[in-house]
Amino acid sequence: MVSGGVDLLITVVVPFHTHREKNGYLQRALNSIHRQTIEGIQVIAVRDEEGQGAPATRHAGLMLVGTPWVAFLDSDDEMDPEHLEKLLDTAETTGADYVYSHYRVKGGRDPFPKFLGQPWDNNKPHETTVTTLVRTELAQRVGFLASNDVRSADSKNSREDWFFTLGCMNAGAKIVHRPEITWTWHHHGANTSGLAGRGDARP
Repeated sequence: MVSGGVDLLITVVVPFHTHREKNGYLQRALNSIHRQTIEGIQVIAVRDEEGQGAPATRHAGLMLVGTPWVAFLDSDDEMDPEHLEKLLDTAETTGADYVYSHYRVKGGRDPFPKFLGQPWDNNKPHETTVTTLVRTELAQRVGFLASNDVRSADSKNSREDWFFTLGCMNAGAKIVHRPEITWTWHHHGANTSGLAGRGDARP
């Protein structure tokens, strides 16, 4: 984490709502960031004060980032201690602009098991989830508001991660997959899928 004399390198943006504070999920997510094995990390945790949902809240946090790299973590998930170190290593060794790994699932099943170890192909893009490491300039240029514009009103999922990935690809990003499990995706009855009125985000 951040210490004296260490330049800030990565900002982790964590959108959350009040229930995630009360049920301990937010603290669990933040603890996983504090356990990272590299220094130069800061956290921007953004409360969804107006019930806008995860995409708009995450976007607001993203616009505050001033470090070269930005990473994202939902408030009910966890990073393994070496998650950011491994993604940054992949970015530096490959020249990638956008790096994603894979996850273990707790409380449910993996909806995309076939994507572990499958290299990114611009001709066959696929879901990556939002737990990624991205060059900040690129991420801020693409943002997370597009998903609010294109999803239908009765959608069960905002799919902001998918639209963000496509936006980065269309902006010319080099996207690289690290074929390794480096974080935990928690499935539970309170999942919001990015929507303000769903799961434990409901008023």
